[in-house]
Amino acid sequence: MSTLSLYELGSLIRQTLYDKLPDAYWVQAELSEVREAYNGHCYIELVEKAEHGNTLRAKARGTIWANVYRMMRPYFESTTGQSFTAGIKVLLQVSVEYHELYGLSLTVHDIDPSYTLGDMARNRRKILQQLEEEGVLTLNKELTIPRLPQRVAVISAIGAAGYGDFCGQLTNNPYGFIFYPKLFSAVMQGSRTEETIIAALNKIAVQRDMWDVVVIIRGGGATSDLSGFDTYALAANCAQFPLPIITGIGHERDDTVLDMVSHTRVKTPTAAAEYLITYLADAATTLDTLTNTIVRGITDRIHREEKRVEKLTQHLPTLCSVKHANGLHRIDQLATRMNIALQHTMMKQSHRLKLIEKVVEGASPKHILQRGYSITRCEGRIVRSAEMLAKGCMLTTTLADGEVQSVVSSSTQKKRKD
Repeated sequence: MSTLSLYELGSLIRQTLYDKLPDAYWVQAELSEVREAYNGHCYIELVEKAEHGNTLRAKARGTIWANVYRMMRPYFESTTGQSFTAGIKVLLQVSVEYHELYGLSLTVHDIDPSYTLGDMARNRRKILQQLEEEGVLTLNKELTIPRLPQRVAVISAIGAAGYGDFCGQLTNNPYGFIFYPKLFSAVMQGSRTEETIIAALNKIAVQRDMWDVVVIIRGGGATSDLSGFDTYALAANCAQFPLPIITGIGHERDDTVLDMVSHTRVKTPTAAAEYLITYLADAATTLDTLTNTIVRGITDRIHREEKRVEKLTQHLPTLCSVKHANGLHRIDQLATRMNIALQHTMMKQSHRLKLIEKVVEGASPKHILQRGYSITRCEGRIVRSAEMLAKGCMLTTTLADGEVQSVVSSSTQKKRKD
């Protein structure tokens, strides 16, 4: 049995790999590490995970030499709008290298951005499908922007040129509209994009009654920094946010997931400001139209009423004559009816008086005396009882045809029955 040194074994492995894998191969993998060296080279680590879960199935080191990396990275990022960074899936053309000292590695010769674009698109579709299944995908789009959206909560980076352009456009609008923007700062690129934008949204939500709309803007910067706007957590927060969200994050080619769930998407911060100005101008135009309609309506009404008054004025003498004649006729009718009623009332009252007169006449003393009754007085007082009489009293008895004088000689009283 022959004995090999470690170097000899390594050389044998290297030669065997060159013999068996002499060509370059297209390999699908995920970047788990990207490290740029001071000399321009880029060192990467590639991994492949299990279809379900994060279990590693394979891992390999790779090198992109500076002369390739200088051209490959700008090409990839300008095509995909995605940073060449850890966490993305790539399709790389590699050759297998083996070094007795450094071991196995892959040398990267080329990259196919369309594969990454496809993976990014799949990721976006997956997020959008999940939001749709949860029933929140279009919630923000269904909100209504107030007719006068002047109170604007702005999410942008502190000192960003885009925020300055946005505020300048609002301030110098040709209509003289007044807006009240306030900055809620966030990191608009890199790994902290999702975290800081959600934190800004939470601050705005606490004081939601103070704002009409939210504007998320990002001016300048590389289009490769858009991956932070393609996350589920950020999309879910924006889709369910209680105020309309307008996005203007400075790119024209593809919509991010954030753009897709927001109420309105525009291209740039300046375009976001123009959108609000135009929205307010449309409201002002509608108000002017309504004002003109009301003025015309009032003018037309006044004109019609003037004609009506003029027509009534022309017919007033005739109307007065007719009213006067009708009034006289009505007075005559009332007088006739009153006369008839008065005569009827007088006849009833006359008949009633005659009846009363007969009753009174029947109850008069004269009538009673004529029926045989008499009235006896003693010293001017009518005698109603024998108790009132004493012997020797002078009595005056009144009859129907005269009076009789008499003196009481005696009086007899009837005994009372107890």
